[in-house]
Amino acid sequence: MVSAKMYELGTKKSTIRTIFEFGRKRAAEVGEENIFDFSLGNPNVPTPDFVRDAAIDILQNCEPAAVHGYTVAPGNPNVRETLAKSINARFGTKFAGKNIFITSGAAAAITICFKALAEPGDEFITFAPYFPEYKVFVESVGAALKVVKPRPEDWQIDFDDFQKLLSDKTKAVIINSPNNPSGAIYSKETITKLTDMLKAQGQDIFLICDEPYRELAYAVDVPWVTNFYKNALVCYSYSKSFSLPGERIGYIVVPDEVADFDKIFGAVAGAARVLTHVNAPSLWQLVVAKCAGKAVDITPYERNGKLLYDGLIAAGFECVKPQGAFYLFPKALEADDYAFCERAKKFDLLLVPGADFGAPGYFRAAYCIKTETIECSLPLFKKLADEYRG
Repeated sequence: MVSAKMYELGTKKSTIRTIFEFGRKRAAEVGEENIFDFSLGNPNVPTPDFVRDAAIDILQNCEPAAVHGYTVAPGNPNVRETLAKSINARFGTKFAGKNIFITSGAAAAITICFKALAEPGDEFITFAPYFPEYKVFVESVGAALKVVKPRPEDWQIDFDDFQKLLSDKTKAVIINSPNNPSGAIYSKETITKLTDMLKAQGQDIFLICDEPYRELAYAVDVPWVTNFYKNALVCYSYSKSFSLPGERIGYIVVPDEVADFDKIFGAVAGAARVLTHVNAPSLWQLVVAKCAGKAVDITPYERNGKLLYDGLIAAGFECVKPQGAFYLFPKALEADDYAFCERAKKFDLLLVPGADFGAPGYFRAAYCIKTETIECSLPLFKKLADEYRG
């Protein structure tokens, strides 16, 4: 009657969403102020005033057909040129509008890339801990996802395990830096070694860079990967940097140097067409172009991250200090991270098991929440830790 696979995807919610929905029900019972929900990566920093002002100006002064009408599938040509110039100014590149394909956020961008590249029998590789939807997206286009085991001491890449997974079936490698869920940023040394290994493989392997957290980096450089590797596709979203997750606006960068540029860009356009990506929202294309290159204030995230990290360390947790994004990924206080997260609910601490990210024995805490919520949660984390020690 229906696709069993689609039914399963539609009715079996992600663990993150399940915990978030539990929190909403629990808040109705005991009060919002008594729930400490670290489950969802929903930005709590307000959308910058310059984004609001840009939207108002466009709505009031631009031709309505340009604001609300269709654009060509890759996006408004003037917007693409503006975004390319902004990228060039920041990273010393030489992109033009033809290298930019505007998408409805990063999820659309990476799924389009997967669809554009995948052929029967292909394998994609990513590194634990990783965003769980990668598996769903890769399998939806008929490819297989292979996962490199985590390196918990710093959440960089386990290159020995990576080498074991590389094969003539490898079509693409997916990286996410700054990383969800660990907050780690792949260093220049890590990116150099990764790209050197791909070059040595003797085949065209694409590097898909999932970068929605690029702007959320705390005094640590995030390498621009196309400067290291020609077959890199960069997927970006304004969801986190501009606090616009509900507006769905981002882009794919396809460099001229990529193997057979015309075919790759054409396949990106074809994948977007098949995925019913008519065009990204016209209004928000104009808004991000008007705001391109403007700095955002990430100090609230940095402050929250330090507060939570210091509090958990003081309570006896083990954790690598985050370098970016807005997540902590501490070690759970027992081997079964699901059991640990269930036990945390006793204190109304809502945490996500690390096994969902390919790293059992850890848990994710999203600190893009109110600072006072974190402050009030710290005594409860200590009580939780004391209960384990006791």
